[in-house]
Amino acid sequence: MTRDLLAGIDFGTGGCKITVIDFAGNLVGEASGEYPTAFPRPGWSEQNPEDWYAVMCRVFADLAAAGLDLGRIAAVAPDGSTHNAVLLDEHFKPLRAAIMWTDQRSAAECRELTEKYGDRIFATAFQMPAPTWTLPQLMWLTRHEPEVMAAVRHVLFVKDYVRYLLTGRAATDFIEAEGTLFFDMNTLQWSEELAALAGLRPEALPELIRPCDVAGEVSVAAARDTGLAAGIPVICGTSDSAVEDYGAGAIRPGQAIVKLATAGNFNVMTDRPVPHRRTLTYSHVMPGMWYTVSATNAAAVCQRWLRDLFPTGYAGKAAYNFMDELAAASPRGANGVMFHPYLQGERSPYWDPNLRGSFTGLGMETARGDCYRALLEGVAFSLRDCRGVIEEMRLPVEELFLIGGGARSALWSRIVCDVMAVPVRLPRPGDASFGSALLAGVGAGVYPDPGTAVKQTLRFGAELEPDPAGVEFYNRRFEIYRAVHDALAPVYADCRS
Repeated sequence: MTRDLLAGIDFGTGGCKITVIDFAGNLVGEASGEYPTAFPRPGWSEQNPEDWYAVMCRVFADLAAAGLDLGRIAAVAPDGSTHNAVLLDEHFKPLRAAIMWTDQRSAAECRELTEKYGDRIFATAFQMPAPTWTLPQLMWLTRHEPEVMAAVRHVLFVKDYVRYLLTGRAATDFIEAEGTLFFDMNTLQWSEELAALAGLRPEALPELIRPCDVAGEVSVAAARDTGLAAGIPVICGTSDSAVEDYGAGAIRPGQAIVKLATAGNFNVMTDRPVPHRRTLTYSHVMPGMWYTVSATNAAAVCQRWLRDLFPTGYAGKAAYNFMDELAAASPRGANGVMFHPYLQGERSPYWDPNLRGSFTGLGMETARGDCYRALLEGVAFSLRDCRGVIEEMRLPVEELFLIGGGARSALWSRIVCDVMAVPVRLPRPGDASFGSALLAGVGAGVYPDPGTAVKQTLRFGAELEPDPAGVEFYNRRFEIYRAVHDALAPVYADCRS
């Protein structure tokens, strides 16, 4: 059997996507499947870890049903949304649902951590406490579900739990570890002091390896589940954000990405860590490089939310195409309708878990397409808000790449380009699963190093130039967007107090 393909497995917040490429980077197959998120209380967000593996197996089955010979895959690598701890007993069985990074329940713990330990945490972990981090999530569990925390013997994260099911080896990578708030960025080791604040024993923390390290082989049982060949290497992988930047070709300082995925990011690449109390700081896949993240909690997930709330009569991607067509028929400004995408509180630049989503400017004349377009514009404005923090930090941005599922919409890409008022390049495929497929190739020895892999395989699609009329219009509209936020923020704070 000739094994001449590589697979990247992306466990995003909304679902699993698998991309299969040949060694030259040509797309051979891709498929995806959604898994559910539970919202048991306002502001809460949880997922069943067993769903990730089950959906991955179904996606592999879909690829096989479409004619792809899975036996040709030489290596696989996973990535996943970060911050999401899978708490396991001595038999590596989940003790409860995983609290997701979008969950806002730990706001009180964040305030306490900031007041008592804020400076120490920032100096050690390069981040400030916020509900998105693992540390306050586990601190909440220690107080509200102590029986669960007392039973914890192992901690893994999304991709690591699935990789354990594939290989039987429990480990994580240092970039994933940086997403916990109990990792020492100075020594690149777990911080036992900060882990203790989360209620964790040091022995529960996983082994640390590098993103391109071989983490094990596909077991016989996992081969039966997935259709993969038993014994092929499973590369460690890393966080979805890190491989998104990497897979998009942002591998030099000054390059930046705008992400239109479940969440939205404005990430800029740097040659050193630049910690800031209103951003996130992570190591890059490229040795010696870092990236600064300014992020909004909800981007393309807003489309999914509106699709499910008001069904279109279509399913899946067809529904998004229908929504796009109606949005395109609405003019810039959506006939006065404006959307703020704070469906699960907000991160940059406000770090305010009390914020809520809103449509404003509705009238009897409002059409469904106006709401769809307002959603696209509102997410773009939120990403411009994120970019504002990067500008305040005076980090240079020399080249901008647009990635994520939302970037497949020509309309949304055009809106983002005009809102950002700079040229935008669209990598193809350039998403997280593509980046993970490249890591699989590096780990398996197909490519000599991560830089060579991306330079040999990445291609670009459209390159957009901002429309001066659109730029002028959205500059004015953005000021209104900010004014609506400023007016509603104290109202939401009062509602949650």
